[in-house]
Amino acid sequence: MWRNIRIAFLLLLLAIGAYSNWYDRASTTDWDETLWIGVFPIDADGNPGTSRWLAKLSANDVADIETFLNAEAHRHGVTIERPVRVDLYPQVTEKPPEVDPDAGVLSRMTASLRLRWYARRHSHPPGRAPPQIRIFALFHDPAYTRVVPHSVGLQKGLVGVVHAFADDEMTPTNNVVIAHEILHTLGASDKYDARTLEPYYPIGYGEPERRPLVPQTLTEIMAGRYVVAPGKYEMPESLRDVRVGPATALEIRWPAP
Repeated sequence: MWRNIRIAFLLLLLAIGAYSNWYDRASTTDWDETLWIGVFPIDADGNPGTSRWLAKLSANDVADIETFLNAEAHRHGVTIERPVRVDLYPQVTEKPPEVDPDAGVLSRMTASLRLRWYARRHSHPPGRAPPQIRIFALFHDPAYTRVVPHSVGLQKGLVGVVHAFADDEMTPTNNVVIAHEILHTLGASDKYDARTLEPYYPIGYGEPERRPLVPQTLTEIMAGRYVVAPGKYEMPESLRDVRVGPATALEIRWPAP
């Protein structure tokens, strides 16, 4: 009897999890009301330069993410006035658990659950309504860190972890990464070869119809890089160099069905 009860309990948990994932997917990609996204800054290294930079971080520093996503949504046929709202939330002191995309299945599942629990605990600051999508942005001092860890965005749990640089000149590039991970949480897939970093043609090209095809001057947001010469790829400097292509728009249900 106890074995049957345990099995029934596990099946109930699986059913709850499946319904939760389905509801998150449906509610964030129906595009019939504004989707609320929160960016939570975190001091990644404790260096004085990072602390000083975070102290002056403002909502203006993430405003172009909302501008970009709304403009692209309208270009793809979403009709509501403000498809997304991107807000800067108070700084979080505890760092999120690490998620290694190259780890085994069980390790990734465990890390995902830990991250979802972390997001639930740290996305309810006093006096602020919690956003639907939570992006935890860990800022590193570029004077000490030249290469940051890989960023991740999880559709299950609607949470992302972004590693960025605490530098005004890097803010436009940081926002490209944040926008990329936001779209991951909505169900968008990468549009590049993970081994070579080469954008897939045509879905990873910002201008697949361009002739001659190379050099490209725009990149697809989920490709991360654009081709400037055969075998040579560069990252966009800002969201002005990026667009949401038809394949990504289809994955996140633009235009609204």
